[in-house]
Amino acid sequence: MKLPEDPFVRELLPEFIDTWINDINLQLEMLVSYRNEEDLYRFGHTLKGSCLQFGLDDIAALGIELMGYAKEQEWEKAILLKPLFIDAFKKVKAMITPEPN
Repeated sequence: MKLPEDPFVRELLPEFIDTWINDINLQLEMLVSYRNEEDLYRFGHTLKGSCLQFGLDDIAALGIELMGYAKEQEWEKAILLKPLFIDAFKKVKAMITPEPN
């Protein structure tokens, strides 16, 4: 994973992470429960693309995996990605958040 070097982009990263954690918590289970292949695929595609913009290649790869599960309608496998997404985003946030003195 390569974190962005641009200070402006790095400044945006914590909010980006919080937004995605919230979106995953609110939407992923719903999308899977509706068994809507197109919406779940679009969610994974958006997640992949936005993570690549920030250099979060590992999380983008999970987005690609989610896209594949959506296409194959593998709903049980798709929902198993939820904790992986959350953990990955939390690890990135820990890397960029300065420790209090």
